[in-house]
Amino acid sequence: MKPLDPRLLRYAAASRSFLLLAALLGLGQVTLVILFSWLLASILARAAAWVGIVGEVSGTGSGALLPELIPALLGLAGVVLGRAALAWAVEFAAARAAVKAKSQLRRRATRALADSVATGAASSRSRDSAHAVTVLGSGLDALDSYFSRYLPQLVLTGLAIPLHLGVLATQDLTTAVIVALTLPLIPVFMALIGFSTQAAQQQQWRRLDRLSRTYLDLVEGLSTLKVFNRAHRQRENLREISEQHRRSTMKVLRVSFLSGFVLELAASLSVALVAVSVGIRLIDGQMELAVGLFVLLIVPEAYAPLRQVGANYHAAAEGVAAAEDVFEILDDAAGHQGPPAEQSSLTGAALRGEPLDLVITGLQVRRGETEVLRGVDLRARAGELTVITGPSGSGKTSLFEAIMGFLPSRGEILLQPTSTAGATSQLTGPQRRELIAWSGQRHGLRSGTVEENIAMDQPRDPHLAREVLEDVGLHVQLDHRLGVRGAGLSGGQAHRAAIARALFRVRSLDCPLLLLDEPSAALDARTEEQLIHTLRDEAAAGRTVLVISHHETMRQAADHLVELRTANAGVLG
Repeated sequence: MKPLDPRLLRYAAASRSFLLLAALLGLGQVTLVILFSWLLASILARAAAWVGIVGEVSGTGSGALLPELIPALLGLAGVVLGRAALAWAVEFAAARAAVKAKSQLRRRATRALADSVATGAASSRSRDSAHAVTVLGSGLDALDSYFSRYLPQLVLTGLAIPLHLGVLATQDLTTAVIVALTLPLIPVFMALIGFSTQAAQQQQWRRLDRLSRTYLDLVEGLSTLKVFNRAHRQRENLREISEQHRRSTMKVLRVSFLSGFVLELAASLSVALVAVSVGIRLIDGQMELAVGLFVLLIVPEAYAPLRQVGANYHAAAEGVAAAEDVFEILDDAAGHQGPPAEQSSLTGAALRGEPLDLVITGLQVRRGETEVLRGVDLRARAGELTVITGPSGSGKTSLFEAIMGFLPSRGEILLQPTSTAGATSQLTGPQRRELIAWSGQRHGLRSGTVEENIAMDQPRDPHLAREVLEDVGLHVQLDHRLGVRGAGLSGGQAHRAAIARALFRVRSLDCPLLLLDEPSAALDARTEEQLIHTLRDEAAAGRTVLVISHHETMRQAADHLVELRTANAGVLG
């Protein structure tokens, strides 16, 4: 990311107000630094004059020194308190800005991911849940250092350098020229070291991302690994990746310490050069002591902001790397936003309760970079049970995901009201999902009661919940509590509970489309017959029922059988 990426200002409004406030506070800090240096130089010069270090010793004695210095000392104390207050204000404003900016970036990125998945425009990297969790979780949390250290210091540097050079030019032109010539050395060293730092940090970030993905895959497949006695191999793999992440983290720290040493060395040599010049001129009497002391106090302050920018960049490097990924997500979403498609006035929930035919023409579906369906034509009529069959890998589940807007697709997916001849509605994925009740091959049950899992975000209706459980032949109590991932039910029971959830949604919301992916895969013959009877009742109620199934019983029950022959081969109706 650039020192101040304009995308941050575009995507996080809190950063804009913080930059303005940081500029005002930074201006106050620079002013107080200059005032502090002038007061301290004046006090030291006056004290030196009183004790006879410079000029002749005053005959009034040293007892009158303190009363004379009291106003300057009080002013100095006030400046110190002012600097402390401004430093606290910067920290406070930075902390608040970091919280707001992170919240805004997370909210926008989450919405962008959801929209891109819904419209089928998500890249394969954006769809990676482990990557998204890493970026939006610990990655964005690392922006705290960016806001609290790096960004305020960057603003302060932009203000401090010209002001310090201007003040030095008015007091001692020679020192101003030396500082102006040596200051660019620090950015040069910063740039040279920054390339190494950026490469090391990006490598470390990629390994953290890989570690997150590996851990997620390991947790999801742990039961399978245990069955095949392969868990120990993955344990070794996880240990190796963790060790690589540790080494890359230590490499980043080594580069950070090295860069800090180089920047301090360059600044110290530059200050030493100025100090030698000032010392020679003080001895020759070419410069007043107060001016010399003032110059010597100001010069380190002129170099300090640049040194701190370099040091704080390393502290914020992880957050900067994560912000790059967030900006990539947001830019990717913005790049896929085109002009709104022409749509019928019939959209979303307005079509609930009305029989709809699902008409698909020339559909092409991609999963990542792979085309899984091409040239698919399909018509599923309201009031009919349409069964889709075909060999494994022919794209049946991908067809459902395209209908719901979870995969990129081309072609037309139209909803045609049967009561309005010729009227069609080209809806987006989220709009279509408002009209769909769906159950997939994975039941997706969660911790909670059976009733909570069936109703999900819909209002509770115990009578309807018991009704749909009976319709799928599942005899459990509504208050029966399930564990994580539906623990407490057998595989077949969990599958029927997921089907009951889809039936609950289709009846409570009067959804016109019911999509079921392999609903009878874990059912015995008797329960499958009951389910077929239930699906035919739903079709008789005017709904479009679309089922993926390999079972012969379900095929025979279909009013319309659709066969996907092979992947990329279209549809045989």
